Amino acid sequence: MKLIHISDLHLGKRVNEFPMLDDQRYILEKIIDIAKETAPDAVLIAGDVYDSHTPPAEAVSVLDEFITRLKELGIKVFMISGNHDSADRIAFGSRILSHGGIYVSPVFNGKIAPITLNDDYGSVNFYMLPFIKPAHARAHYPDEEIVSYTDAVGAAIRHMGIDTSERNVLITHQLVTGAVRCDSETISVGGADNVDAAVFDGFDYVALGHLHGPQSAGRNEVRYSGSPLKYSFSECSHIKSVTVINLGEKGDISIDTIPLIPKHDMRELRGSYDDLTLRKNYINTAREDYLHITLTDEEEIPDAIGKLRVIYPNIMRLDYDNTRTRHDPTVLTAEAESKSPLELFCDFYKQRNGRDMTEEERGFVNGLIENIWEEKA
Repeated sequence: MKLIHISDLHLGKRVNEFPMLDDQRYILEKIIDIAKETAPDAVLIAGDVYDSHTPPAEAVSVLDEFITRLKELGIKVFMISGNHDSADRIAFGSRILSHGGIYVSPVFNGKIAPITLNDDYGSVNFYMLPFIKPAHARAHYPDEEIVSYTDAVGAAIRHMGIDTSERNVLITHQLVTGAVRCDSETISVGGADNVDAAVFDGFDYVALGHLHGPQSAGRNEVRYSGSPLKYSFSECSHIKSVTVINLGEKGDISIDTIPLIPKHDMRELRGSYDDLTLRKNYINTAREDYLHITLTDEEEIPDAIGKLRVIYPNIMRLDYDNTRTRHDPTVLTAEAESKSPLELFCDFYKQRNGRDMTEEERGFVNGLIENIWEEKA
């Protein structure tokens, strides 16, 4: 059985106020082309289908077109909600859609029944586990001690009652311990949202969503497909792709990736104003890309971004790196932007009190923040 694994479409997303919907239409068309060439039995969409709980109508239309095209190719679809999605909106119409081979995760209710497809080697059981927090799991498993995200996911999996003698595929949306994050992903409290990869041991393949960089987590068969587009400049080095899985008989699995080439790449350029406006090697390679430009001139260039946009129309961000900015405490750094709320509070505490927080103080603050997070769930 052949499967395509994608995730983190974030339809309707804006990056630095640039709407990405045209780029998203373009990349979904490329995924359709890959589906035509590879002829998978199913496409797995592992959450964060939309960028917000209330996606714009245009984003809903783009998803509708994509799913319809897959259906016309005779490809089944398995789709779950992620932390950016509204589970209720994603689940709407799921029972009707299932009759056409479009399987959508319902709102989590503690009971996850498999959807079974068959091939020459027998059955393959697909389990769809949308993004959950410990509070979600505690509501449905009151007799279990659930404190961490690992506890929550582990409880949900135990209640699936999987038969490990058969081939089992899990589609879920969580942060697995040890996986590499980037700036465009939602940061939770001090790493408290980590899930131990060992909870997935009963599955032949785990299609993960949540992280935007394609990577395996713990073992090759527990994998993030990554987002199909770059959504922050921390992703400039990513090679975006779709993951293709070939399931043979039990224990026989191969995993490949097919690169995705975007309509506009995302990159960073650095140099003086003269370098960036006069040197053809800069201009020719980056004219249409989404850019973060860092100017190294000591003096600010009047209306620099307006002048540069004549050559590079898709500048998303302009910074200076010079003597002034390196010594200006008001200049925000990428490091600060990527820290968790607990880390930022610890930095603030040290700045105000002249000392680091004790472990007891850190634990107290972490508990307060986690309680606030749970109340918003």
